[in-house]
Amino acid sequence: MEIQLLKGHFSSSEAIELLAQLVQVKVKFHESKIGKSLNEEDIKMRETRIKQLQNDFFEAKKRLQQQSSVKLNDVIHIG
Repeated sequence: MEIQLLKGHFSSSEAIELLAQLVQVKVKFHESKIGKSLNEEDIKMRETRIKQLQNDFFEAKKRLQQQSSVKLNDVIHIG
């Protein structure tokens, strides 16, 4: 099964907004898991993932700001 999450052409500002919201949802997910976890290894893994998401978004934002429009395509595969 697949869910087509993103597909189309967007202005750079729309793409930045979409990506920011997607990243924020994922960050909040990890933060909620951190708050419920007693496992130090799990907490560190989630903190690392949050930092990576934030860094990746920062780099994507810089790149998107140099473009007028962009094509986004994201499919979630469930299997």
